[in-house]
Amino acid sequence: MNSWWHEAFPQVPYETSPPGEKQMLTLVAYDICEPKRLSRVARVCEDYGMRVQYSVFECRLEEDEFTDFWLTLLEEIDEKEDRLVAYKIDARSARETLTAGTMVCSEKAVCYLI
Repeated sequence: MNSWWHEAFPQVPYETSPPGEKQMLTLVAYDICEPKRLSRVARVCEDYGMRVQYSVFECRLEEDEFTDFWLTLLEEIDEKEDRLVAYKIDARSARETLTAGTMVCSEKAVCYLI
C-alpha cells in the first residue's frame, strides 16, 4: 500500500529495481572546502543522481555517463583542498543494500510537514 509519503518522495534507486545491464549503482561523496565550489559540485551531482545525505549521492550510470560526470566534477573542485570519492556497486551488491530511516530532502524538493 502506497502512502502519501512514498508518493511525495521518490524511492532510492535500488528499492525500485537493480541497475540496468550496463549501469552501475555509484555512490558519490564529497567534502568541499569553499561554499561556492560546494554549491557547484552539488548541482552537478543533482544532474546525475539522487541525494541520500547532505554530501552523498546515489547514481545509476553507464560507464560513459560516469566518465562525463566525473570529469565535470573534477573541473569544479580544487584538488589541493577538496575531496571526491566514487564507489561503483555491482547489481548483485546493489540488490543487497539495506536502508533504514528517512531520506534527506533535496534542495529541489519542497517539504511540508503538517
